[in-house]
Parts: sequence; C-alpha cells; structure tokens
Amino acid sequence: MVVSQTVRILIVRMSALGDVIMASGLIPALRARWPDAHISWLVEPAAAPLLREHPRLDQIIVWPRSEWQKLWVSGQRIQVLRSALALRKQLRAKRFDLAIDAQSLLKSGLWAWCSGAPRRLALKGREPSHWLATETLTLSPALPQEALMGREYRALARHLGAPEAAFQPDLVLRAEARAQAGTALTAAGLAPGQAHAVFCPWTTRPQKHWFETEWQALGAQARAAGLVPVLLGGPAEAEASAVLAARMPGSLSLAGRLPLDASLAVIASARLLVGVDTGLTHAGTALKVPTVALFGSTRPYLDAGLPTTRVLYSGRSCSPCRRRPSCDGRFDCMRDHTAESVWAAAEAVLAAAEPARRRPILPLNPA
Repeated sequence: MVVSQTVRILIVRMSALGDVIMASGLIPALRARWPDAHISWLVEPAAAPLLREHPRLDQIIVWPRSEWQKLWVSGQRIQVLRSALALRKQLRAKRFDLAIDAQSLLKSGLWAWCSGAPRRLALKGREPSHWLATETLTLSPALPQEALMGREYRALARHLGAPEAAFQPDLVLRAEARAQAGTALTAAGLAPGQAHAVFCPWTTRPQKHWFETEWQALGAQARAAGLVPVLLGGPAEAEASAVLAARMPGSLSLAGRLPLDASLAVIASARLLVGVDTGLTHAGTALKVPTVALFGSTRPYLDAGLPTTRVLYSGRSCSPCRRRPSCDGRFDCMRDHTAESVWAAAEAVLAAAEPARRRPILPLNPA
C-alpha cells in the first residue's frame, strides 16, 4: 500500500497590497495542482487582512517587519536577532517541500531559503534573490498590450504544472467585514437601496494621482447615473478625502475610517470602482466589480482577464517614468484621462457586468 504524502507549500509574497491581491491567484492554482496540499503564506501585517481566515489557505505567517525596524533603530538589535531566529525556527518546523518566492526581492528570497524547503522557486528579478533558489524562472519581455494582470504569478503557477484556467485572484471577505462595511455606509448617509460607486483617488506618489477637478466632474457623472460616490483610502488620506468629498456634492468619504478588509467589503458591494494605481483598485478586479483603472507613470497590465475591468493608459513616450517624472510636475500622462473618457469606460464595464450584478440603479430622489 502506497501512502501519499501531503505536499507542504510556502508562498512568500509579503507586500504590497496590489501585488498580494494579484498573487492570490496562486492559491486556487496550487489547489488545482495539489488538492490536498498544506499551503502557508508569509506576509507582512499590512497585507495580512487580505488573507485572514481564507478557507483555501491553511496558515498565514506574519513577518512583523516594521516592528523589527523600530527595535533595530532603538538599539534593541539582540531582540531583532532573537525574533529572526524564532521565525526561522517556525518556518523550518513546518517542513515545507516547496517555497515559492513570488516577490523576487532579497528579503523574500532570504525567507524562502530560511524555510529549509528543498525546492525553492523564484523569478529572476532586479535583486539577486534567485541565488538562494533551487529553480529560477525568467520571464520573457512582453509588450504592454500583451501583459496580462498577474503575468509573473501566472508563470509561476504554470511552471509548477497548475492548469491555466485555475489562476484567478482569490479574495475572501469575512461576514464581520461585510457587516462593518454596511454599518459604515449607512452611518455615512447611504440610504437603503442606494447604489454606490467607489472612488480610489490616492496612492503612494503624486505622479500616479488624477486631478481633483476631474474627480469632481466624474462624481457628477456618477450622481447623474444614480450612483453615490464613496471615497476610500487609508488613514493618511482621510483629510484629503474629506476635502475632496466636500467639493463633490452628494459624495461620501470613508477613507481612514475602516480596516482593510472592511474597505474591501465596501468595494465588493459597489456597482462600480474607479481608481488610480493602488491596491484597492486591484481589489475591484479581484472581486469582479466593474472597474476602471487609471495609469500613467507606471506601466499597467492592460489585460485584466475580465471584460468588467478597463485599464486606461495613454502610453506617452515618457511613460512609464515610475519615480523619475520628466514633465516638471504637469503629469501629462494623467491629464490624458478626462472625466468624459473615464465615464465612457465606466459605462462599458457596467454593460459588460455579469447578469447577476446588472441590477437596476435606483434613483436617488424618486419622484
């Protein structure tokens, strides 16, 4: 009698939010390849709520990077070393058969190596993390129009023998998060039966932002279609969101007022999402909410693999500039997006939405 051994897999993708969302497609892909596998994920605290209580994950292991950094700066370096050794011991105790470095950075490659997994797969990236792997995957360059959302993670799954169709972004929202989102929307003034559109205006760099006047004009378009604009963001964007909401009649701001998983639940219940290059925008696609994503200084995946997501990117000769804008602060690439063109894309993704979500929009002020 041959006893089959459970394959033990560690996924290492610790940040950022958008990339963790895209990499979540590895979960169903690996389940399709190894249905009985024990799958763990190493992640930083900020992204951990994306994976919390995920029914297809067996374990989340949190690397408290920021906490270690504070200890290091305060001179408690022995404590950092002890914590690092404890995490290494925790990883090794799991006896992983396979570690997937899905981040391709030195820090992720180091933790994959520390896991002790005899098989370690990594993408060849800009940092030498692949030196710590036993297998390296090199992606061939792709033209922007050929880039599929999560292309690198799909390649990892394909390399491991997972069926192509099994790779789908996989976010699971807890009932508590959905309840918290509903309570927050009601408290903010969204009436029962009113449909809402989520706006995600904020991200890490100003060259990735869209312009306030365009958001205001887009808000008017949404209101005319019976959608209440709801602004989302983190605590650092709460003040800016409140100012923008005050200048956008009929809109609401929940920025900085909800934990991440409740913000995702607000997105899941939305009729539409429009956002810049930020993790919350990627969540719209993962949750199959009709989504319009605005890109300029960063090169996007133009194909999200869904008809309900439209990526707008003008592809100027200076794009993508990433962290080195050459336009003297004009951000011309983002000026290529107008409220009219964005709303036209919004109408297209709404029309493409699956029948289950294509419910009537109730008028805000019924006669």
